[in-house]
Amino acid sequence: MIDLSLIHFFHDLANPQLDFLLRAVIMAVLAATVCGVVGCYVVLRGMAFIGDAVSHAVFPGLAIAFALQGSVLVGGAVAGAVVAVLIAVFSQRRQVREDSIIGVFFAASFALGMVIISRIDGYTASLTSFLFGTLTGVTRADLLAAVGVNAVVLGVLVVLRPQLCAVCLDRETARAMGLPLLILDCVLYLAVTAAVVISVGTVGNILVLALLITPAATARLVTNSLGAMMAVAASIGAGGAVVGIYLAWAIDLPAGATIVLVLTVVFLCVWAGSAATMAAATGSATASARAAAAPAAAAPAARAHSVAKEKTHG
Repeated sequence: MIDLSLIHFFHDLANPQLDFLLRAVIMAVLAATVCGVVGCYVVLRGMAFIGDAVSHAVFPGLAIAFALQGSVLVGGAVAGAVVAVLIAVFSQRRQVREDSIIGVFFAASFALGMVIISRIDGYTASLTSFLFGTLTGVTRADLLAAVGVNAVVLGVLVVLRPQLCAVCLDRETARAMGLPLLILDCVLYLAVTAAVVISVGTVGNILVLALLITPAATARLVTNSLGAMMAVAASIGAGGAVVGIYLAWAIDLPAGATIVLVLTVVFLCVWAGSAATMAAATGSATASARAAAAPAAAAPAARAHSVAKEKTHG
């Protein structure tokens, strides 16, 4: 039961004593925007597994940063970047498929994080927020870092959009065109890493894959244009983040899980609408084809009847 109206929610956002809530909303919108844009390339390339791999690859960095009393975001970024570059380098040899390379480093990095974290006392409460997300864990420094990351990642993806699109759609053709595949792979993997790192604070390490994939997959059902797809994915992600945090605040639910469920509901609704539209279009096309075929089928019969009639009179 929702006891808090949207008006009261916006009043809470404007309340200085609840400034952490406004920071959480802004961070969620920033994270959803960059994840939506990056996720479009991930969906087009068919490498959804990379989001899950990078989200777990940051785990050793989080554990080391916690042990050293440093910034867990910086630690996660460094660990994720290292794993992203390693995946890009090892994937250049085509004897082993890209998803297999991702699986190897995904498991190894997560295992390393588990080994490190097992040697640290008192880690449970602090790292739980990075696994499941929290509304109160976003600081002003995190917001500034997220704004900077968004600007850099979105700028790079816009500038390199033709090259990245070519690699995502047809890798062998891109190779024949002389495009630097290793550099472009590193750019995409590092963009995924940046999107994951700034999202773990609000959505959580475990659920960040949904923020990366679900809005982009939803946008793919709506449009075939990459530019429109990125705009739609970013809008769906940002809207879902706001609605998810509102519901989490109103009903006292986990923020990250609620955002993911909202995005999933949007995906299911768009999928159902797309399926209904395709069925209607198919039915209309079939009816048109039958209507066009009817005169053509009737013509030979009419000619045969005319010939028979002439023979009878003759």
